[in-house]
Amino acid sequence: MIGLNHYLVLSGLLFAIGLVGVLRRKNLLMLFFATEIMLNAANVAFAAISHYYNDLSGQMFAFFIIAIAASEVAIGLGLLILLHKKHGTLNLDDLVSMKG
Repeated sequence: MIGLNHYLVLSGLLFAIGLVGVLRRKNLLMLFFATEIMLNAANVAFAAISHYYNDLSGQMFAFFIIAIAASEVAIGLGLLILLHKKHGTLNLDDLVSMKG
């Protein structure tokens, strides 16, 4: 039987994968994907704990995280398109210098 511990371990693994992705990525688009993985790990944990305690507040909080993640993607992709048009790359090493 799958219990709360299994979901929390899955959430921890997803969060660790996302954290490694944030720390190791050089491409800005992959950085956004790694951030999404971390947010989804939090969603899994909130939903699992909410189900375990028979309380809907964790699931509602996960719903709000999904809404925030969607707005982050919309704004972030718009900024990425502007950066790619201006600099021709999304490599973080090339975008370090703040030239006007």
